Amino acid sequence: MIDIGVSKIALIGAVALIVIGPEKLPRLARTVGTLLGKAQRYVADVKQEVNRSMELDELKKMKEDVEGAARDVENSIHTGASDFEKSWAETTAGMSGSAGTSTDELPGMIIFPEYRHPKKKWRLKTGATPQWFKARAGVRTHAQSGAARVARFRPPSRRST
Repeated sequence: MIDIGVSKIALIGAVALIVIGPEKLPRLARTVGTLLGKAQRYVADVKQEVNRSMELDELKKMKEDVEGAARDVENSIHTGASDFEKSWAETTAGMSGSAGTSTDELPGMIIFPEYRHPKKKWRLKTGATPQWFKARAGVRTHAQSGAARVARFRPPSRRST
């Protein structure tokens, strides 16, 4: 590594002042500073890209591990389910032949009919709210035109005699 101290920087500045001259030195210093800044940003971008690619590789490995574990769990579930189906078939095989019932029914089990929806307009529950509650809450129960509503709620006129 290059060891640059304050004395070496002062020596380089003095040589640059003599060689380049005092008129061009500030412009040259700005240019060098700009180039160093661009180089530092470029190095930082390259570091970030390398870090991203390393993280991406780690994520890919982690994804493969999780997918492998999921496959293993799925296979164990399938094998467990097939073992259960075999044992269930062996257990129920003796029951269905002796009682003379179908395989869907178990002895002593009550079979209820399947639910059928009544052919009513069950969504329209018009009589669900009592009339006394509608009257107290101010819910309109009859259709009324706008003119009739204005006439109904118009205050009585006062005649001065």
